[in-house]
Amino acid sequence: MMIGNKKFDLGKKTYVMGILNVTPDSFSDGGKFNNTDKAIEQARKLIADGADIIDIGGESTRPNYAPISENEEIKRVVPIIQLLVREFDIPISIDTYKSNVAEIAIKNGASLINDVWGFKRDRNMAKVAVKYNVPCCIMHNRENAVYNNLMEDIIIDLNESIEIAIEAGVKPENIIIDPGIGFAKNHEENLRVMNELEKIIAMGYSVLLGTSRKSMIGNVLKLPVNERVEGTVATTVIGIMKGCDFVRVHDVLENKRAAMMTDAIIRPRSEI
Repeated sequence: MMIGNKKFDLGKKTYVMGILNVTPDSFSDGGKFNNTDKAIEQARKLIADGADIIDIGGESTRPNYAPISENEEIKRVVPIIQLLVREFDIPISIDTYKSNVAEIAIKNGASLINDVWGFKRDRNMAKVAVKYNVPCCIMHNRENAVYNNLMEDIIIDLNESIEIAIEAGVKPENIIIDPGIGFAKNHEENLRVMNELEKIIAMGYSVLLGTSRKSMIGNVLKLPVNERVEGTVATTVIGIMKGCDFVRVHDVLENKRAAMMTDAIIRPRSEI
């Protein structure tokens, strides 16, 4: 898979997506990086710590978040993308469910769409992915968090999103799916999805896992957001062992090290 000018050799290693929230109200690091200097400084740290992609979000997706206008979101993310493109040679992902935001972000240097509504909130999103021939991460989400059969329903929902993408002309090799830990799922459901990730892997697409610092970890460990690194690392290792290709995290250094160690044990190697 090509993301920007970088080749991602899926199956050979795990890739780490570093989170850069330029929002004042993110659940984890709200307000810490929503000015240009701090955002660039954090991006520099994510890259030094081993990030393979930087994921930029301008609107919080935490529970009970306050939606913002397209213009406000664009004003938050575009200056940061422009500066990152100028200073670093790393693929940039735009974390948005709004097609206009995605298109402007791509025009300014982003090369991956990360849509938490799986192309269902804004149907033009798939057209943008096709127009610019960029890969897209399609996440599981739904308005009505009531399931008849949790894993079957998640797979049905994800297949609906994939169908939207394919019908618009997105190449299958440009699709990454995300089981949506923490979205439209309660605590027990999140744990079950983690335990049965192989069912998502079996759908045949690259899989991104996003568990970083989420309430699932906080609930188990009884710890605040800033003390969930070890819990996140545990989910990263399990995700890799189940077959995930990407992990999306705040704490890149710790998760990159855990990913490298896990890869060394479980990924096929040409020489021993």
